[in-house]
Amino acid sequence: MSHELQIGMVAGEPSGDLLGANLIQALQQPIHSSSIQYSGLGGLQMQAAGFKSIAKIERLSVMGLIEPLFHLRDLFKLRQELLDHFLKKPPHIFIGIDSPDFNLNLELKLRKAKIPIVHYVSPSVWAWRQKRIFKIAKAVDLMLVLFPFEEKFYHDHGVPVVYVGHPLADLIPLEPDKKAARDRLALEQETTYVALLPGSRRHEIKQMAPLFMKAAQKIIEKKPNIKFITSSANPARDLECQMLYQQLKTKLPLQFFQNVSHDVMAAADAVMVTSGTATLEAMLFKKPMVIAYRTHFLTYHLAKKLVKIPFIGLPNLLAGKKLVPEFIQEAATPEALSQVIIDYLEHPDKVVILKKEFLTLHERLRQNASEQAAQAIRNILKK
Repeated sequence: MSHELQIGMVAGEPSGDLLGANLIQALQQPIHSSSIQYSGLGGLQMQAAGFKSIAKIERLSVMGLIEPLFHLRDLFKLRQELLDHFLKKPPHIFIGIDSPDFNLNLELKLRKAKIPIVHYVSPSVWAWRQKRIFKIAKAVDLMLVLFPFEEKFYHDHGVPVVYVGHPLADLIPLEPDKKAARDRLALEQETTYVALLPGSRRHEIKQMAPLFMKAAQKIIEKKPNIKFITSSANPARDLECQMLYQQLKTKLPLQFFQNVSHDVMAAADAVMVTSGTATLEAMLFKKPMVIAYRTHFLTYHLAKKLVKIPFIGLPNLLAGKKLVPEFIQEAATPEALSQVIIDYLEHPDKVVILKKEFLTLHERLRQNASEQAAQAIRNILKK
Protein backbone atom coordinates (compact mmCIF):
# COMPACT_ATOMS: atom_id res chain seq x y z
CA MET A 1 0.00 0.00 0.00
CA SER A 2 1.35 3.40 -0.92
CA HIS A 3 2.22 6.08 1.60
CA GLU A 4 -1.04 8.05 1.44
CA LEU A 5 -4.04 5.84 0.74
CA GLN A 6 -7.32 7.61 -0.09
CA ILE A 7 -10.56 5.78 0.73
CA GLY A 8 -13.94 7.29 -0.19
CA MET A 9 -17.03 6.25 1.80
CA VAL A 10 -20.71 7.21 1.90
CA ALA A 11 -23.04 6.11 4.73
CA GLY A 12 -26.51 7.60 5.07
CA GLU A 13 -28.06 6.09 8.19
CA PRO A 14 -27.07 5.70 11.86
CA SER A 15 -26.69 1.92 11.22
CA GLY A 16 -24.40 2.64 8.24
CA ASP A 17 -22.41 5.12 10.33
CA LEU A 18 -21.73 2.38 12.91
CA LEU A 19 -20.75 -0.12 10.19
CA GLY A 20 -18.45 2.51 8.66
CA ALA A 21 -16.78 3.33 12.01
CA ASN A 22 -16.12 -0.38 12.72
CA LEU A 23 -14.79 -0.86 9.19
CA ILE A 24 -12.38 2.09 9.51
CA GLN A 25 -11.03 0.64 12.77
CA ALA A 26 -10.56 -2.78 11.13
CA LEU A 27 -8.78 -1.23 8.11
CA GLN A 28 -6.37 0.60 10.46
CA GLN A 29 -5.39 -2.59 12.32
CA PRO A 30 -2.44 -4.01 10.35
CA ILE A 31 -1.02 -0.59 9.53
CA HIS A 32 -1.31 1.25 12.87
CA SER A 33 -0.71 4.57 11.16
CA SER A 34 -2.39 7.63 9.77
CA SER A 35 -1.41 6.64 6.21
CA ILE A 36 -5.07 6.21 5.21
CA GLN A 37 -7.26 9.25 4.53
CA TYR A 38 -11.04 8.65 4.70
CA SER A 39 -13.53 11.13 3.26
CA GLY A 40 -17.05 11.42 1.87
CA LEU A 41 -20.27 11.28 3.92
CA GLY A 42 -20.52 9.82 7.41
CA GLY A 43 -21.87 10.49 10.89
CA LEU A 44 -20.35 11.17 14.29
CA GLN A 45 -19.12 7.60 14.86
CA MET A 46 -17.19 7.51 11.57
CA GLN A 47 -15.82 11.00 12.29
CA ALA A 48 -14.64 9.85 15.72
CA ALA A 49 -12.71 7.08 13.90
CA GLY A 50 -10.88 9.70 11.80
CA PHE A 51 -13.29 10.20 8.87
CA LYS A 52 -13.70 13.57 7.13
CA SER A 53 -17.36 14.18 6.19
CA ILE A 54 -17.98 16.89 3.60
CA ALA A 55 -21.68 17.22 4.58
CA LYS A 56 -24.08 16.29 7.38
CA ILE A 57 -25.29 12.67 7.31
CA GLU A 58 -28.85 13.87 8.15
CA ARG A 59 -29.22 15.11 4.57
CA LEU A 60 -29.28 11.49 3.43
CA SER A 61 -31.26 10.01 6.35
CA VAL A 62 -34.67 10.19 4.65
CA MET A 63 -36.58 6.93 4.59
CA GLY A 64 -39.58 5.29 2.98
CA LEU A 65 -41.22 5.39 -0.44
CA ILE A 66 -42.67 8.90 -0.22
CA GLU A 67 -40.44 10.95 2.14
CA PRO A 68 -37.40 11.12 -0.18
CA LEU A 69 -39.59 12.74 -2.89
CA PHE A 70 -39.86 15.90 -0.73
CA HIS A 71 -36.06 16.05 -0.50
CA LEU A 72 -35.19 15.21 -4.11
CA ARG A 73 -33.58 18.54 -4.95
CA ASP A 74 -31.22 18.38 -1.97
CA LEU A 75 -30.47 14.67 -2.56
CA PHE A 76 -29.42 15.42 -6.16
CA LYS A 77 -27.36 18.38 -4.95
CA LEU A 78 -25.68 16.22 -2.28
CA ARG A 79 -24.88 13.49 -4.82
CA GLN A 80 -23.31 16.08 -7.13
CA GLU A 81 -21.23 17.53 -4.25
CA LEU A 82 -19.90 14.05 -3.44
CA LEU A 83 -19.26 13.24 -7.09
CA ASP A 84 -17.28 16.48 -7.54
CA HIS A 85 -15.32 15.76 -4.35
CA PHE A 86 -14.35 12.23 -5.45
CA LEU A 87 -13.58 13.15 -9.07
CA LYS A 88 -11.38 16.09 -8.02
CA LYS A 89 -9.21 13.81 -5.91
CA PRO A 90 -10.05 10.22 -6.92
CA PRO A 91 -9.83 7.75 -4.01
CA HIS A 92 -7.97 4.44 -4.46
CA ILE A 93 -11.27 2.73 -3.62
CA PHE A 94 -14.87 3.78 -2.92
CA ILE A 95 -17.08 2.01 -0.36
CA GLY A 96 -20.83 2.66 -0.45
CA ILE A 97 -22.44 1.57 2.82
CA ASP A 98 -26.12 0.58 2.46
CA SER A 99 -28.41 3.47 1.20
CA PRO A 100 -28.63 1.68 -2.18
CA ASP A 101 -30.93 4.12 -4.02
CA PHE A 102 -28.45 6.93 -3.37
CA ASN A 103 -25.17 5.01 -3.48
CA LEU A 104 -25.70 2.87 -6.59
CA ASN A 105 -26.17 5.92 -8.82
CA LEU A 106 -23.05 7.50 -7.35
CA GLU A 107 -21.14 4.21 -7.73
CA LEU A 108 -22.10 3.93 -11.43
CA LYS A 109 -20.50 7.30 -12.14
CA LEU A 110 -17.39 6.69 -10.03
CA ARG A 111 -16.81 3.28 -11.60
CA LYS A 112 -16.90 4.90 -15.06
CA ALA A 113 -14.04 7.08 -13.77
CA LYS A 114 -12.07 3.82 -13.12
CA ILE A 115 -12.43 3.98 -9.32
CA PRO A 116 -12.84 0.45 -7.80
CA ILE A 117 -16.21 0.12 -6.06
CA VAL A 118 -17.21 -1.95 -3.04
CA HIS A 119 -20.82 -1.92 -1.79
CA TYR A 120 -21.28 -2.99 1.85
CA VAL A 121 -24.75 -4.38 2.81
CA SER A 122 -26.83 -5.80 0.00
CA PRO A 123 -30.10 -4.12 -0.94
CA SER A 124 -33.00 -6.61 -0.61
CA VAL A 125 -32.78 -7.57 -4.31
CA TRP A 126 -33.42 -11.21 -3.39
CA ALA A 127 -36.78 -10.09 -1.94
CA TRP A 128 -38.11 -7.46 -4.34
CA ARG A 129 -37.21 -5.29 -7.38
CA GLN A 130 -34.92 -8.12 -8.51
CA LYS A 131 -34.06 -6.35 -11.79
CA ARG A 132 -31.82 -4.00 -9.74
CA ILE A 133 -29.21 -6.77 -9.94
CA PHE A 134 -28.32 -5.60 -13.49
CA LYS A 135 -27.64 -2.08 -12.24
CA ILE A 136 -25.61 -3.47 -9.32
CA ALA A 137 -23.53 -5.57 -11.76
CA LYS A 138 -22.63 -2.37 -13.64
CA ALA A 139 -22.01 -0.32 -10.48
CA VAL A 140 -19.82 -2.51 -8.25
CA ASP A 141 -16.59 -4.50 -8.34
CA LEU A 142 -17.52 -6.33 -5.15
CA MET A 143 -20.64 -6.75 -3.00
CA LEU A 144 -20.16 -7.47 0.72
CA VAL A 145 -23.23 -9.26 2.14
CA LEU A 146 -24.34 -9.84 5.74
CA PHE A 147 -26.49 -12.97 5.27
CA PRO A 148 -25.44 -16.35 3.84
CA PHE A 149 -28.55 -16.69 1.62
CA GLU A 150 -27.63 -13.43 -0.17
CA GLU A 151 -24.35 -14.86 -1.44
CA LYS A 152 -26.03 -17.42 -3.72
CA PHE A 153 -28.20 -14.75 -5.35
CA TYR A 154 -25.12 -12.75 -6.42
CA HIS A 155 -23.23 -15.88 -7.54
CA ASP A 156 -26.21 -16.84 -9.72
CA HIS A 157 -26.08 -13.41 -11.39
CA GLY A 158 -22.29 -13.35 -11.82
CA VAL A 159 -21.66 -10.47 -9.42
CA PRO A 160 -18.45 -10.80 -7.30
CA VAL A 161 -19.54 -11.27 -3.69
CA VAL A 162 -18.06 -11.98 -0.25
CA TYR A 163 -20.21 -13.07 2.71
CA VAL A 164 -18.76 -11.29 5.78
CA GLY A 165 -21.35 -12.17 8.45
CA HIS A 166 -23.44 -9.74 10.47
CA PRO A 167 -21.80 -7.16 12.79
CA LEU A 168 -24.67 -7.52 15.29
CA ALA A 169 -23.83 -11.22 15.62
CA ASP A 170 -20.29 -10.20 16.69
CA LEU A 171 -21.60 -7.54 19.08
CA ILE A 172 -24.32 -9.53 20.88
CA PRO A 173 -22.96 -12.32 23.13
CA LEU A 174 -23.86 -15.94 22.31
CA GLU A 175 -25.32 -16.19 25.84
CA PRO A 176 -27.06 -12.93 26.78
CA ASP A 177 -27.12 -11.97 30.47
CA LYS A 178 -30.77 -11.50 31.44
CA LYS A 179 -30.01 -10.74 35.09
CA ALA A 180 -27.49 -7.99 34.27
CA ALA A 181 -29.92 -6.38 31.78
CA ARG A 182 -32.67 -6.38 34.42
CA ASP A 183 -30.29 -4.78 36.94
CA ARG A 184 -29.40 -2.02 34.45
CA LEU A 185 -33.10 -1.31 33.85
CA ALA A 186 -33.95 -1.66 37.60
CA LEU A 187 -36.47 -4.44 36.86
CA GLU A 188 -37.57 -7.17 39.26
CA GLN A 189 -35.60 -10.39 38.81
CA GLU A 190 -38.51 -12.75 39.57
CA THR A 191 -41.18 -11.15 37.35
CA THR A 192 -42.08 -12.35 33.83
CA TYR A 193 -41.59 -9.53 31.32
CA VAL A 194 -42.76 -9.33 27.72
CA ALA A 195 -41.07 -6.74 25.47
CA LEU A 196 -43.21 -4.75 23.02
CA LEU A 197 -41.07 -3.49 20.13
CA PRO A 198 -43.31 -1.69 17.61
CA GLY A 199 -40.46 -0.22 15.49
CA SER A 200 -38.35 2.91 15.22
CA ARG A 201 -40.25 4.93 12.59
CA ARG A 202 -43.28 7.13 13.13
CA HIS A 203 -45.59 5.19 10.78
CA GLU A 204 -44.59 1.90 12.46
CA ILE A 205 -45.39 3.27 15.94
CA LYS A 206 -48.80 4.48 14.73
CA GLN A 207 -49.69 1.12 13.16
CA MET A 208 -48.05 -1.30 15.57
CA ALA A 209 -47.94 0.18 19.11
CA PRO A 210 -51.75 0.11 19.69
CA LEU A 211 -51.89 -3.46 18.30
CA PHE A 212 -49.13 -4.64 20.67
CA MET A 213 -50.72 -2.86 23.65
CA LYS A 214 -54.11 -4.49 22.92
CA ALA A 215 -52.40 -7.88 22.62
CA ALA A 216 -50.72 -7.20 26.00
CA GLN A 217 -54.16 -6.53 27.53
CA LYS A 218 -55.32 -9.94 26.28
CA ILE A 219 -52.27 -11.57 27.91
CA ILE A 220 -53.04 -9.83 31.23
CA GLU A 221 -56.59 -11.22 31.18
CA LYS A 222 -55.13 -14.76 31.19
CA LYS A 223 -51.92 -14.08 33.16
CA PRO A 224 -52.40 -11.10 35.50
CA ASN A 225 -48.84 -11.15 36.94
CA ILE A 226 -47.04 -10.41 33.69
CA LYS A 227 -45.42 -7.00 33.10
CA PHE A 228 -44.40 -5.27 29.88
CA ILE A 229 -41.43 -3.19 28.77
CA THR A 230 -40.70 -1.14 25.65
CA SER A 231 -37.88 1.01 24.30
CA SER A 232 -38.21 3.91 21.84
CA ALA A 233 -35.44 5.03 19.49
CA ASN A 234 -35.63 8.70 20.55
CA PRO A 235 -37.73 11.20 22.60
CA ALA A 236 -40.14 11.90 19.69
CA ARG A 237 -40.99 8.19 19.26
CA ASP A 238 -41.27 7.81 23.04
CA LEU A 239 -43.80 10.65 23.21
CA GLU A 240 -45.86 9.09 20.39
CA CYS A 241 -45.87 5.73 22.23
CA GLN A 242 -46.90 7.35 25.53
CA MET A 243 -49.74 9.26 23.82
CA LEU A 244 -51.08 6.09 22.17
CA TYR A 245 -50.90 4.41 25.59
CA GLN A 246 -52.95 7.28 27.16
CA GLN A 247 -55.54 7.04 24.38
CA LEU A 248 -56.11 3.34 25.12
CA LYS A 249 -57.12 4.30 28.69
CA THR A 250 -55.60 1.09 29.97
CA LYS A 251 -54.11 0.02 33.29
CA LEU A 252 -51.50 -2.03 31.44
CA PRO A 253 -48.28 -2.44 33.53
CA LEU A 254 -45.98 -1.09 30.81
CA GLN A 255 -42.62 0.58 31.49
CA PHE A 256 -41.22 2.97 28.88
CA PHE A 257 -37.49 3.23 28.16
CA GLN A 258 -35.52 5.16 25.56
CA ASN A 259 -32.68 3.98 23.35
CA VAL A 260 -32.00 0.76 25.30
CA SER A 261 -33.69 -1.78 23.00
CA HIS A 262 -30.86 -4.30 23.48
CA ASP A 263 -31.24 -4.23 27.28
CA VAL A 264 -35.03 -4.48 26.93
CA MET A 265 -34.65 -7.54 24.68
CA ALA A 266 -32.06 -9.16 26.96
CA ALA A 267 -34.29 -8.56 30.02
CA ALA A 268 -37.48 -9.97 28.45
CA ASP A 269 -38.85 -13.51 28.61
CA ALA A 270 -40.62 -13.12 25.26
CA VAL A 271 -40.90 -10.44 22.56
CA MET A 272 -43.58 -8.95 20.32
CA VAL A 273 -41.74 -7.35 17.43
CA THR A 274 -42.37 -5.51 14.16
CA SER A 275 -40.74 -7.04 11.08
CA GLY A 276 -37.27 -5.56 10.42
CA THR A 277 -33.76 -5.67 11.91
CA ALA A 278 -35.26 -5.96 15.42
CA THR A 279 -36.37 -9.53 14.55
CA LEU A 280 -32.70 -10.40 13.95
CA GLU A 281 -31.70 -8.74 17.24
CA ALA A 282 -34.40 -10.64 19.16
CA MET A 283 -33.10 -13.87 17.60
CA LEU A 284 -29.49 -13.04 18.60
CA PHE A 285 -30.76 -12.42 22.16
CA LYS A 286 -32.37 -15.92 21.94
CA LYS A 287 -35.88 -14.62 22.71
CA PRO A 288 -39.07 -16.44 21.75
CA MET A 289 -40.93 -13.95 19.57
CA VAL A 290 -43.98 -13.26 17.51
CA ILE A 291 -43.41 -11.10 14.40
CA ALA A 292 -46.11 -8.79 13.08
CA TYR A 293 -46.45 -6.20 10.35
CA ARG A 294 -49.18 -3.81 9.33
CA THR A 295 -48.93 -1.00 6.80
CA HIS A 296 -51.15 1.19 4.61
CA PHE A 297 -53.38 -1.14 2.57
CA LEU A 298 -52.17 0.31 -0.77
CA THR A 299 -48.50 -0.16 0.22
CA TYR A 300 -49.34 -3.71 1.33
CA HIS A 301 -51.05 -4.68 -1.94
CA LEU A 302 -48.24 -3.15 -3.97
CA ALA A 303 -45.60 -4.97 -1.88
CA LYS A 304 -47.54 -8.25 -2.16
CA LYS A 305 -47.15 -8.13 -5.95
CA LEU A 306 -43.44 -7.22 -5.78
CA VAL A 307 -42.08 -9.29 -2.88
CA LYS A 308 -40.69 -12.70 -3.81
CA ILE A 309 -39.93 -14.29 -0.43
CA PRO A 310 -41.83 -16.88 1.65
CA PHE A 311 -41.30 -15.10 5.02
CA ILE A 312 -40.89 -11.53 6.30
CA GLY A 313 -39.02 -12.30 9.54
CA LEU A 314 -35.22 -12.57 9.35
CA PRO A 315 -35.05 -15.61 11.71
CA ASN A 316 -37.39 -17.51 9.35
CA LEU A 317 -35.51 -16.36 6.23
CA LEU A 318 -32.18 -17.41 7.77
CA ALA A 319 -33.52 -20.79 8.88
CA GLY A 320 -35.28 -21.38 5.55
CA LYS A 321 -38.35 -22.47 7.52
CA LYS A 322 -40.98 -21.03 9.86
CA LEU A 323 -39.18 -20.97 13.20
CA VAL A 324 -41.40 -18.28 14.71
CA PRO A 325 -44.97 -17.21 13.91
CA GLU A 326 -45.48 -14.11 11.76
CA PHE A 327 -48.73 -12.24 11.15
CA ILE A 328 -49.23 -9.70 8.38
CA GLN A 329 -51.94 -7.09 7.85
CA GLU A 330 -55.45 -8.40 8.82
CA ALA A 331 -53.94 -11.57 10.32
CA ALA A 332 -52.07 -9.42 12.87
CA THR A 333 -54.74 -9.27 15.59
CA PRO A 334 -54.40 -8.83 19.38
CA GLU A 335 -55.84 -12.37 19.82
CA ALA A 336 -53.32 -14.00 17.47
CA LEU A 337 -50.29 -12.26 19.00
CA SER A 338 -51.35 -12.83 22.61
CA GLN A 339 -51.97 -16.55 21.99
CA VAL A 340 -48.42 -17.06 20.69
CA ILE A 341 -46.86 -15.31 23.71
CA ILE A 342 -49.03 -17.26 26.17
CA ASP A 343 -48.10 -20.49 24.39
CA TYR A 344 -44.37 -19.71 24.81
CA LEU A 345 -44.82 -18.92 28.51
CA GLU A 346 -46.78 -22.13 29.12
CA HIS A 347 -44.40 -24.39 27.15
CA PRO A 348 -40.78 -23.75 28.24
CA ASP A 349 -39.75 -26.98 26.45
CA LYS A 350 -40.66 -25.36 23.08
CA VAL A 351 -38.58 -22.31 24.02
CA VAL A 352 -35.53 -24.48 24.79
CA ILE A 353 -35.68 -26.02 21.27
CA LEU A 354 -36.15 -22.59 19.70
CA LYS A 355 -33.15 -21.16 21.57
CA LYS A 356 -30.96 -23.99 20.22
CA GLU A 357 -32.01 -23.11 16.66
CA PHE A 358 -31.28 -19.42 17.34
CA LEU A 359 -27.82 -20.28 18.70
CA THR A 360 -26.96 -22.25 15.52
CA LEU A 361 -28.01 -19.26 13.36
CA HIS A 362 -26.09 -16.84 15.59
CA GLU A 363 -22.89 -18.91 15.24
CA ARG A 364 -23.32 -18.97 11.45
CA LEU A 365 -23.63 -15.16 11.32
CA ARG A 366 -20.73 -14.56 13.73
CA GLN A 367 -17.87 -14.19 11.25
CA ASN A 368 -16.01 -11.13 12.60
CA ALA A 369 -17.75 -9.03 9.94
CA SER A 370 -15.69 -5.82 10.09
CA GLU A 371 -12.38 -7.71 9.81
CA GLN A 372 -13.73 -9.88 6.95
CA ALA A 373 -14.94 -6.77 5.12
CA ALA A 374 -11.60 -5.02 5.69
CA GLN A 375 -9.70 -8.05 4.33
CA ALA A 376 -11.88 -8.17 1.18
CA ILE A 377 -11.17 -4.45 0.63
CA ARG A 378 -7.40 -4.95 1.15
CA ASN A 379 -7.47 -7.73 -1.46
CA ILE A 380 -8.92 -5.32 -4.03
CA LEU A 381 -6.36 -2.64 -3.12
CA LYS A 382 -3.52 -5.14 -3.64
CA LYS A 383 -4.72 -5.73 -7.19
